[in-house]
Amino acid sequence: MNFTETEVLTTAELLAAARDPGISRIIVSAKLSEVPTLRLSSGQTLTGSFSKASVRFADGEDGVQLSENNTVENLELITAPDKRVLFNDTAVEDFGTFVLRNLKLAGATILLAAGRVRAGHVDVQGIDVVSADARWYSVRPAGYGVEVIPGAFTLWNQQPDPSVTITANLTGLNAGRPRAPVHGSGIFVSGAGDSGGKMIVHRLETGAVFSHGGIALGTPDRISGGVFVVYGTFVDVVRTFGRITTYGPNDMALDNWGVVDRWVSDAQVTSHGPSGIGFVNFGKINLLQLKAPIETFGLGARGFNVYAGTVKEAEFDRIITHGDGAVGIQIGQPIGKITVLRGIETFGGTGDSLVKGVVTKLSATALSIKAEGLVRELQVSGGLVTHTKGVAPLELLGSVESLYIAGQTVALGDKT
Repeated sequence: MNFTETEVLTTAELLAAARDPGISRIIVSAKLSEVPTLRLSSGQTLTGSFSKASVRFADGEDGVQLSENNTVENLELITAPDKRVLFNDTAVEDFGTFVLRNLKLAGATILLAAGRVRAGHVDVQGIDVVSADARWYSVRPAGYGVEVIPGAFTLWNQQPDPSVTITANLTGLNAGRPRAPVHGSGIFVSGAGDSGGKMIVHRLETGAVFSHGGIALGTPDRISGGVFVVYGTFVDVVRTFGRITTYGPNDMALDNWGVVDRWVSDAQVTSHGPSGIGFVNFGKINLLQLKAPIETFGLGARGFNVYAGTVKEAEFDRIITHGDGAVGIQIGQPIGKITVLRGIETFGGTGDSLVKGVVTKLSATALSIKAEGLVRELQVSGGLVTHTKGVAPLELLGSVESLYIAGQTVALGDKT
């Protein structure tokens, strides 16, 4: 097919161009509104010609459906928050490569290997999700006693066949605003379980993510995450360059159920809701590095925990928790080396916390190694400090092969 392009200035022109397989590049040179759901033909590119080119879809309508080898770039696309602003046709067997570049979005992006889809690659180079609500999507991965709400950006291989592999390179992902978080998870990438279809990601890089799962208080079997790598996902590098902030009950700021070689967080990680944990690991990570503080404010909102899987090496800047039951670090599995550079400090007492789908009473201990936990090497500079009477700074029920703590190990609440 010869390369042809057309400029569109009206909704009718846009729809006609998308239906014409002879047009390979559609250039939007206007702010279009009341647009019905649009399907791109195989090989088509949809792009804007100027910085404020936009497509606003009609009330109750989804946005752009991708088919095969499509590029969408340099545009603002707008649907209602609970509609799909970008989604793919699952009736094709191989969707080729989707390129999503320099996009400002309102609405959820839901890209799936489902139906007939058995192959494809997704290349993201800058997506800013201003608003989205993925709570309506009722198909959810489940494990460890909970189900996970998908995200404002969702990439998910749902095929049960383990030979089905989807690949991706995901950079420049942002979601939500400090006073207007996205609802559901923020960035969500998943395979089809530990024995199903795989999601292979070279890079997963985000800027700032602000999310609120919208989970009812007291719900024990549902969680969401700011950045969530779910099972069946293999990632070379996860990098969060911006602040990761969650606001609701059971909102994990950073959560891993997959296999990650290197996960680096450059900016502060904050959780405000009950049982909203800073970093949760149930998968496998070779190197975990958080260069800025983790701080949590909710009841039972721990800083970092490992109850399944393992981490070969983890380094934290500082961990602070404020709620009752909010342990600083809790380890219930064999892991490698943990280093904390500027201490662990907790301000809460004893309270409820969600542990693997079960509400459990915990004390806000700064550092807790459970009976099943084993740490090869543990180094803490800056001390272990608790502020509530009766809360110990250190609980050591498991094993630590090498332990070094510099600074105070003190229960300040017992000194008043």
